[in-house]
Amino acid sequence: MALTNYGLSIALQHGFSPVITPDVVRSEVAQRCGFQPRDNSDPPASQMYYLSGDSTSTSHPERVLSGTAEIPLAGMFANQILPLEVLPRKVVGLGRAFRAEAGARGADTRGLYRVHQFTKLELFAVSRASESEKMMEEMRRVQTEIFTGLGFPFRVLDMPTEELGASAYRKYDVEAWMPGRGAWGEISSLSNCTDYQSRRLHIRHRNLHVSSVPSSTASSTSLPFAHTLNGTAVAVPRLIVTLLENGAIFNDSGQAVGINLPVALMPFWPRTYNREIVRFSGKTVIQWV
Repeated sequence: MALTNYGLSIALQHGFSPVITPDVVRSEVAQRCGFQPRDNSDPPASQMYYLSGDSTSTSHPERVLSGTAEIPLAGMFANQILPLEVLPRKVVGLGRAFRAEAGARGADTRGLYRVHQFTKLELFAVSRASESEKMMEEMRRVQTEIFTGLGFPFRVLDMPTEELGASAYRKYDVEAWMPGRGAWGEISSLSNCTDYQSRRLHIRHRNLHVSSVPSSTASSTSLPFAHTLNGTAVAVPRLIVTLLENGAIFNDSGQAVGINLPVALMPFWPRTYNREIVRFSGKTVIQWV
């Protein structure tokens, strides 16, 4: 909770509006966002959990557990014509992510690094095409501010094209140093999807010369598609791993006896604890640095 509230506080400072996202979404929305089976097996293995039911019923369309808050956040803007003056629209969604992790092939099956369900805070923006690159850099600065405040080593990678998902035009990955793994581990990403999602979800905005025309009368074919962007602000399990491994305090015999946590989390720590020093059985367990 401290991590999500900390990340949310920074997102709000940068003008993002908070949203709590649902766990269940229509499969067609997920597919239009670019979430499709990537496994080469036959039949292809899905990365998402499908809910059982009558998928042929028009009154009960096929539903899936949301793999990321990006999906319902994009769905919020589906079939909309946005006034030009409200762009860019910036929202931050708190929700649970469900991952089948198909195709992981046994990698990272233990611990918190790769799990089937976790809490995630997601940045999402809808902008004009001419402003999406600027919006991407703004979102990257928000992410950098969050991770800098947590005090662990991290790096930002501008990913090559073969590492991009189906919807991404450009993507940054953020990796933190994880001593337990002895390697860098991904803790966040940021994607500019340009008009991939907006074309499939019918997200448009008014032009300058038709900004005064009501959306119900404006010709949708004459209106440009918006650009969508998404980025992880807080993926709770991986940040827990990073903080524990980088902040662990060991005694002379190599046993873990406590942990250093970033002082940035102190205001969001439960009030039932002494926020300066947390003790257990008379021993200092957490120190704020």
